[in-house]
Amino acid sequence: MPLYPYGKKRTIFKEIIPNQIWSFEQLQGIYYVAVPVRLSVIKVPGGLMLFNSLPPTPELLKDLKMLVTKHGPVKEIILPTASGLEHKISLPSLSRLFPDSNLWICPGQWSFPFDLPLDWIGIPSKRTKVLFDDGLPYPDLFEWFSLGPLDIGLGRFQEVSCFHKKSKSLLVTDALIGIESAPPELFDLDPTPLLFHARERGDELLVDNFDSRAKGWRRIVLFASFLRPAKLSIPSVVEVLKNSFRAGLRNPRAHFGIYPFSWEKDWQSSAKNLLSPKGAVVQIAPVLERLVFPRSKETYLAWLDKVASINGLRWLISSHYTAPLRFSRNDAIDLRRKISKKDWAPSKDNWSFLNWLDNKLVDLGVVPADPLKVFKD
Repeated sequence: MPLYPYGKKRTIFKEIIPNQIWSFEQLQGIYYVAVPVRLSVIKVPGGLMLFNSLPPTPELLKDLKMLVTKHGPVKEIILPTASGLEHKISLPSLSRLFPDSNLWICPGQWSFPFDLPLDWIGIPSKRTKVLFDDGLPYPDLFEWFSLGPLDIGLGRFQEVSCFHKKSKSLLVTDALIGIESAPPELFDLDPTPLLFHARERGDELLVDNFDSRAKGWRRIVLFASFLRPAKLSIPSVVEVLKNSFRAGLRNPRAHFGIYPFSWEKDWQSSAKNLLSPKGAVVQIAPVLERLVFPRSKETYLAWLDKVASINGLRWLISSHYTAPLRFSRNDAIDLRRKISKKDWAPSKDNWSFLNWLDNKLVDLGVVPADPLKVFKD
């Protein structure tokens, strides 16, 4: 799966809950639309538990081995999603580096274009257990919740989240996100994606300054959230090529000046509901709402009810964007109330392309009109 930055994955290591939870972050994306993806490490009796996986680069392994030296071996590795390819592609290599660990996977794993046995995709079945079906790791330390399953055509969507009682932290994969208005720290290592998307035409140089980084980040968030935002158009091939291969841009970093985007003047208004200058707002990602849950809002609300019932909830740690975020039972209740009242899975403005894509997939029979029917039957 060719994901940016194509084999040169820098990693940021952080302690996010003192002496209890650590975070490894890398950028992943396509065509410079790159957002942070997180591997969380939780301290458990006698060792460590990894929640989601990342490519185990030498940089990542160096800091992970430091944690192992201090806190004990990697005892469990959790793959909590059935459909998140960006989370499962690095599990085989990570599992080989820790051969004594137990692997726990979300029910209903599938692969594309062929649905292959676990061993054929590098996941060792002999030491792999299925969450819920084969029990749960550390049930006295964690509460485990399932979002789904839903039939999404090629396979199922299902995500298993867990509440770490000691740190009062809810760990999720895609179910909830919070996006800071400032570009993530990872871009300090290489701001190229921000500078690339901050331009108006392909013949503009990549200029690194505060405004360019902020502008590029807002546009990346719009791309990642809506795939094709409403304020974006695609110029003609002639125009794209006319602005390409100018002096200072004849290099892979600038994609040789090939910039197939054109933004309307008031494009900033498109991002106002995603980004807040007051801090990250916990929300459901638009792609998830419009492509996974458009006809199963009640399933998502039922999961939020479980979250709202957690005693002592204080933090949210998502596998994407910003973490940790302050998130209490009251916040979960407020979010549920907002979602229950809002126009769910809209079809206009920024949502137009997602709406078109969803309808096209349903018309072609790729995605079922009733994602719960298989599981009801």
